[in-house]
Amino acid sequence: MMSPSSAAPTWLTARPVAHRALHDAARGVIENTPSAVDAALARGYAIEVDIQLSADGEALVFHDDTLERLTTASGPAGALTAAQLKATPLRGTADRMMTLAELLARVGGRVPLVIELKSLFDGDTAVAARAVEVLASYDGPAALMSFDPDLVAAVRRIAPHIPRGITMEHRYDDPEWDMLSPATKFAWGNLLHFPRTRPDFIAHYVKELPATAVSLARRATGLPVLTWTVRTPEDRAVAARHADQMIFEGFLP
Repeated sequence: MMSPSSAAPTWLTARPVAHRALHDAARGVIENTPSAVDAALARGYAIEVDIQLSADGEALVFHDDTLERLTTASGPAGALTAAQLKATPLRGTADRMMTLAELLARVGGRVPLVIELKSLFDGDTAVAARAVEVLASYDGPAALMSFDPDLVAAVRRIAPHIPRGITMEHRYDDPEWDMLSPATKFAWGNLLHFPRTRPDFIAHYVKELPATAVSLARRATGLPVLTWTVRTPEDRAVAARHADQMIFEGFLP
């Protein structure tokens, strides 16, 4: 039986969460950008963003490990300094990448932030340490989450007061997860890292709900469940039945 986690804050599930902020590429509002953040703020949605480290150890708001999809540059995002990343044009917008500190200043505590720590799954927890450092001076509602149990465990160790979540799937059958062994996929998909990570919430893939481990955790510990990425009426129905709040994109709840 799992031990109860620390109580998750009520703000975590109080309102829908805009995935990578409220983006709409057709209108030139690109994911994880200032314009997408401003659009979410205007409608009062909570905001989910992704962060990863620059070459000089700064936390930048950006999803991909590489630059090709969203910028005019190429190669690993982590190979460039923060100044270089902030100067790199994003496709389809005049916006530029933000640092985590710039995101916090822009939001100013007006809505909750759910910040995903991106990982190369190499044991390096520096992105967690930098996020905690930047959040130390922030008074607004903010939570950290990651697919990587090592990063969640690091947040638990260095900043147990910050709400932490595990982002997860059940099967991990997309090719992007081919670097994981079957044993690791099973362990992560069934929350076997729970004694080490002790998450305050779960963020689970909507297409794989309901999931036994998640349902058990929700019932046994009251662990709230967010679900991603909700895009269709069918997804919304699943979220309503099996989660406490949705992380959405492509429509206005």
